[in-house]
Amino acid sequence: MNTAGHPEATARRGLELTPFRGLRYDPDRVGSLAAVTSPPYDVVVRPDGLHHLQDSDPHNIVRLILPQADTPAARNEQAARTLHRWLSEGVLTTDTDPGLYVYEQRDGEGTLQRGVIGALRVSEPSEGLVLPHEDVMPHVVADRADLMRATSANLEPLLLTYRGNGTAADTSSVIERTIEGPPLLATTTEDGFSHRLWSITDPADLDRIQSDLTRRQALIADGHHRWATYRRLRAEHGSPSAWDYGLVLLVDTARYPLRVRAIHRLLHGVPVPDALAALDGLFRVRRLEVPLAAALETLADSARAGNAFLIAGDGAFHLVDQPDADLLARTVPADRPTAWRTLDATVLHATLLAHVWHVPEDDPTRIAYIHDTAATVDKAERDGGTAVLMHPVREDVVRDLARQGVTMPRKSTSFGPKPASGLVLRALDL
Repeated sequence: MNTAGHPEATARRGLELTPFRGLRYDPDRVGSLAAVTSPPYDVVVRPDGLHHLQDSDPHNIVRLILPQADTPAARNEQAARTLHRWLSEGVLTTDTDPGLYVYEQRDGEGTLQRGVIGALRVSEPSEGLVLPHEDVMPHVVADRADLMRATSANLEPLLLTYRGNGTAADTSSVIERTIEGPPLLATTTEDGFSHRLWSITDPADLDRIQSDLTRRQALIADGHHRWATYRRLRAEHGSPSAWDYGLVLLVDTARYPLRVRAIHRLLHGVPVPDALAALDGLFRVRRLEVPLAAALETLADSARAGNAFLIAGDGAFHLVDQPDADLLARTVPADRPTAWRTLDATVLHATLLAHVWHVPEDDPTRIAYIHDTAATVDKAERDGGTAVLMHPVREDVVRDLARQGVTMPRKSTSFGPKPASGLVLRALDL
């Protein structure tokens, strides 16, 4: 059985998922497992969510994935010190045997997701093995790379999907058999999701999963910036090394379909009246005096006919749709497939942000990307900015564009449920 970092592991090509010795919280050293978990770093709504997580337990994983200090260097040094202290104190312990991990998420509304966590060989887009579907922001990749260098760890798994054949194939059969036994851990987080984790260490089961996955192609569902970070750090360290691999969760969406939700935008320093005034004559704008849920239903209806957005932040919702055709022809690049040119995210970035509102898409002082709809509206109203609410893209559109090698504008989709951070970590020096 090959393990991450061994030279012979690079001889095989395909999806190469390898076992590792997971770092996990000792439940006897923390208040509760639920209290030390966090959503992925880019889903935490700062500063509200950050402070809430920090206060939930002194060992919450957010202290590693979003360390707080006056400078970036100080933040990363703090994360490294915290990780080393937790290891020396036994707050985090290392599993004895390398393994893959079956991870299950379930809520009370019928959502069930199961997949396998392991160390995946990092590959380039040209290999066609792990397909990105969104562009990334260089400053975020640089930030994540600095953190990973400082801690020498993969602190949270990316979410990747693949399409099995819809039957109890090799990986699925191992998963279904594994969950019949007692889990390593089980907890329920405050969002109502239950989380369970099992380890797979039997050589025959590991071989069966690896053989199955070498025939698969993966789509990055969540974690584009961290995958780009894996690629950067692998190039820096050279091969073979532990940096040839990165921590991922692989989910077969033929068996466990993911939800696809939108990621919304918050424009800092742009009051709603100014945002709406700039749209005059370019889009149709209608004021909606309805609650958020009804406004989102209206957005969904309008999005079926063409590009549509909701503007919020002044106590009401404003439906923005029916863009001027000449405006789109002038602003949307014509060298991409029609499916890309007609995306709401494309029109938002190429037309609204770049040409109408003049807001740089990668300047965190001017724009924020927020997953939670209500939180986006609340922050806009509180800060005097403009919330731009999006309608989600269908998964088949995402996958088809990715297979064509066409990336969508950054932060176009939010696949879920996302793996909770803090259940299992990977140290690169173990």
